Amino acid sequence: MAESPIPLICILGPTAAGKTRLAAHVAAAANGEIISADSRQVYRHMDIGTGKDLEDYTVDGSRVRTHLIDIVDPGYEYNVYEFKRDCVAAIREIHSRGRLPVLCGGTGLYLSAVLQDYQLLSAPPDAARRVELQATPTEQLIAELRSHGPLHNTSDVEDRERLIRAIEIVEADPSARVPSIALDSRAFGLRWERRDLRERITQRLAYRLDHGLLEEVRALLDRGLTHDQLIFYGLEYRYVTEHLRGDISRGQMFDALNAAIHQFAKRQETWFRRMQRQGIDIHWLDGRDSPEANADRCPPR
Repeated sequence: MAESPIPLICILGPTAAGKTRLAAHVAAAANGEIISADSRQVYRHMDIGTGKDLEDYTVDGSRVRTHLIDIVDPGYEYNVYEFKRDCVAAIREIHSRGRLPVLCGGTGLYLSAVLQDYQLLSAPPDAARRVELQATPTEQLIAELRSHGPLHNTSDVEDRERLIRAIEIVEADPSARVPSIALDSRAFGLRWERRDLRERITQRLAYRLDHGLLEEVRALLDRGLTHDQLIFYGLEYRYVTEHLRGDISRGQMFDALNAAIHQFAKRQETWFRRMQRQGIDIHWLDGRDSPEANADRCPPR
């Protein structure tokens, strides 16, 4: 017997759009709990650079309960397979207590994995198969990956190591598949004029640099994380580490990081348009409106 679809509200948008505050108000009004769909907020000790903005989860003096924040240590490479597995479990647990899951984030791949119910496999590296793949021409590898079906992430064909890993994943044992989940979901996005969003990004970056971002990155380096590891965790950690190593000045760091975040926001918006083309109906809200007003426009079905 097929399970009944679980109601879910999704709040999405580019970086600095104000997603967290809106999601908190939606959850507070609808007896809900928030599930973070952010590929970096899963990490402990990485608060400022990942934009956790924990104070935004408090509405009228009460803290909205959150899930999938601070669940692994820096140094670990959390992935989309693990996210979907953990997110499905959180959705079911929240629903079992009669509360509404509110999925909130800007990591497009994570959002699509849940809303579009990607069929994902756990795939431990296969040493023998990897040797075989590494000896195969790139064009042949691309053809091999495409033979398994449509690509969820086109960047897999742009990097040879990612391409090999993607083939390992699609060839994995089907018994290791993340469970599917039936959702009755509604997606709401925060939209800003390009100029206004750029200004918000720049102001937020300046604030974070003045309120502990450098100290946070220095503490991660003191914990033993390397520059290469910090690059994995995103733009802020890459450029701040280069500054702390003396490779670039503070001004160079700010300018490069600011420009990179602006480009990242554009890529997020491109992904959201892709989701819409693939059938996800996103109701766009004006970011200039208050979170209280926008929350009233995000009722569950």
